[in-house]
Amino acid sequence: MLDRLNPTIAELSQAVEQEVERCPEAQRLRTHPGVGALTALAFVLIIGRAERFHCGKQVASYLGLAPLEESSGNRRRLGHITKQGSSMLRFLLVEAAQVTVRSVPEWRSKYLHLMMRRGRKTAKVAMARRLAVRLYWMWRKGWDYEQMKKFGSHAGQPGNRDGVQ
Repeated sequence: MLDRLNPTIAELSQAVEQEVERCPEAQRLRTHPGVGALTALAFVLIIGRAERFHCGKQVASYLGLAPLEESSGNRRRLGHITKQGSSMLRFLLVEAAQVTVRSVPEWRSKYLHLMMRRGRKTAKVAMARRLAVRLYWMWRKGWDYEQMKKFGSHAGQPGNRDGVQ
């Protein structure tokens, strides 16, 4: 059975690679560690146009990676993720985030910290959300991974209230 499936898998992988070659946005997103051709292409196709969203929080919500909020009065409770978006893209982002955690030391330390506080599953989803937001900003600004590392996020720094200028 494996001998029959391998040629089909190779053919489909080749088709994905050809589509990525035709899509400059997917090529740019692919420069991020852990993000392969399938994840980059799926992200571009499912999000559509980057201009639709004003911030990374909206992208996370669209993909179902934002926590469900149940608030009443002064009590605010954040629950599990909403799972409203594409389950396939969520799966691909979690897998890509795990590869990124293994290959980028800063991501690894953030993951380990979250894992100790919240557990392994929650940490994986949190890193997937972080990856989705980063891919969104790389796409929106037209940056590759090296430029993103150079400029980075300015959220929480003096002069940027809540990361918004």
